[in-house]
Amino acid sequence: MAIIRFLESIQSALAADQVISDPDRLTIYSHDWWPLSAKLRRLGRHPHLPEAVVFARSEADVVAVAQAADAAGIPLTPWGLGSSVTGAGLPTRGGVMLDLSKLVGEPALDLVNHTVTVPAGVLGLTLEGQLERSGFTLGHSPQSLDRSSVGGWVATMATGQFSSRYGGIEDLLVGFRLVRADGEVLDLRAHPRAAAGPDFRQLFIGSEGTLGIVTEVTLKVFPKPEHRLVEAFRIPSIEKGLAAIRQISQSGLRPFLVRLYDASEARYATRNKDIGSPVLFVGHEGLREVAEAEHACARRMIVANGGASIGSEPAETWLGRRFDFSTVERYLDATGGYAETIEVAGDWSTVGELYTAMTTALAPLADEVLGHFSHIYPQGTSLYVILLGHADTDEAAAERIRAIWAAAMDATIGAHGELSHHHGIGLARKPYLAAQNAGVTRLARQIKSVLDPKGLLNPGKLFDV
Repeated sequence: MAIIRFLESIQSALAADQVISDPDRLTIYSHDWWPLSAKLRRLGRHPHLPEAVVFARSEADVVAVAQAADAAGIPLTPWGLGSSVTGAGLPTRGGVMLDLSKLVGEPALDLVNHTVTVPAGVLGLTLEGQLERSGFTLGHSPQSLDRSSVGGWVATMATGQFSSRYGGIEDLLVGFRLVRADGEVLDLRAHPRAAAGPDFRQLFIGSEGTLGIVTEVTLKVFPKPEHRLVEAFRIPSIEKGLAAIRQISQSGLRPFLVRLYDASEARYATRNKDIGSPVLFVGHEGLREVAEAEHACARRMIVANGGASIGSEPAETWLGRRFDFSTVERYLDATGGYAETIEVAGDWSTVGELYTAMTTALAPLADEVLGHFSHIYPQGTSLYVILLGHADTDEAAAERIRAIWAAAMDATIGAHGELSHHHGIGLARKPYLAAQNAGVTRLARQIKSVLDPKGLLNPGKLFDV
């Protein structure tokens, strides 16, 4: 068997404790944080089992595993910290899971160029803590900061809660090292910008391990801001709120915090069940004079659109609990409980229609449908929808989650939105990619055939057949 040939060939390169083949331990790797996967775990179903798991402790380990998998013709699925909420790291064709969680080390902080270089398996929260002790910050703060790795951020094209100021991972990334399917190592970086042909970094960002395996990442860092101020506002309608945040973005202001909640989610965001209207959180940070001037300008735009300040406390309280995922976890842990988080994006001219289409299509499928807009650009914004509900059984809950995805993706395509803003594609969105752009699908498959001619890297994902 191919897996036996692989294990035999890798024995000399790795220690015995770097390989797992025990069936009970393998089931851990057949589930991530995708809510559908969580319900299948409760049902005792493990549809995405690897045949073996290998831990990489160095880039050399990754090279050795890739070469052995290539020689044996066996699928190789990279696994970061398992925090994907779309099934991006689940093996679809057995084979070997390459666990990168032990690919860690001390950050190399460059005080002159304001960059940091770390191995791909480093936990985001660990890196942020190390930088803060040196007076810096990543500016990258996804809700999964305490359960995701820097390599995973690159692989899934992640973004953070403060992206309206700092940008997504594609903006923060200086360079990275990557191992191809045949074991070749590529070093991709720009100093600080390169025009020697195409920017090949962009080819691999968001490729979810289908084109290569990230082993080391260099990111921008920023001095810790000397001043921060936040404020919350009641907003008369979603339309007025969208107008306000569009004006803020298109005026060139760079708030670190922008979160526009519809009336349903505002009750949770403010912890006030009687709030009764949409709510907008806005915050600015940096040099004191600049932050205060920008906040005053943003405040003026919000008030001009009917906003009324309710003080800083709601936004400050949210900042203190912004990594809390417990509501979703609590629903998923209950028999018949289900929850889902789906983020899409749209242009300013169509995002209102997208919000209406999404919430209308999803309303019959959950007890609560909550919506907010939290990443803004001069041309548009993200839309994040949270669904909470209870079914009679876990089986029914799993079916409901499947129905939710179908309704959400159909609504997004119908409203000319983007299928994903920052959670990636994984297994959840894969069936809808070709429907959004058949031409891109054909091109992506051609690129995959060149970079991974045997189709071994994370097969069954993205544009793979």
